[in-house]
Amino acid sequence: QVQLVESGGGLVQAGGSLRLSCAASGRFFDNYAVAWFRQAPGKEREFVAGINWSGGIADYADFVKGRFTISRINAEKTEYLQMHSLKPEDTAVYYCAARPWAVARTTAEYEYWGQGTQVTVSS
Repeated sequence: QVQLVESGGGLVQAGGSLRLSCAASGRFFDNYAVAWFRQAPGKEREFVAGINWSGGIADYADFVKGRFTISRINAEKTEYLQMHSLKPEDTAVYYCAARPWAVARTTAEYEYWGQGTQVTVSS
């Protein structure tokens, strides 16, 4: 079992930065890939970024490449999403999710989810 808790969301102006955190509990977290998804009102949940179990492989959606960086510290059971150059279209609820070993880009492939944290970017 893996439990995930997100934090770090908030209100920021366009061009600003935020760092989201995903804290995990569960003895097998080191074996899990972790990803961030987001869901804006009226839209489907979409993949943002993910990092594999070791932290050696990261994957990013095209719309965040060069702006967002994902990282993890297994000893702390925490994963981070550093977001820079935020845009109003980045406004959404951001969720972290976990699955064994490798990153996937579809929601159906993730077994564990956090409750989400709201990110609002004002223009």
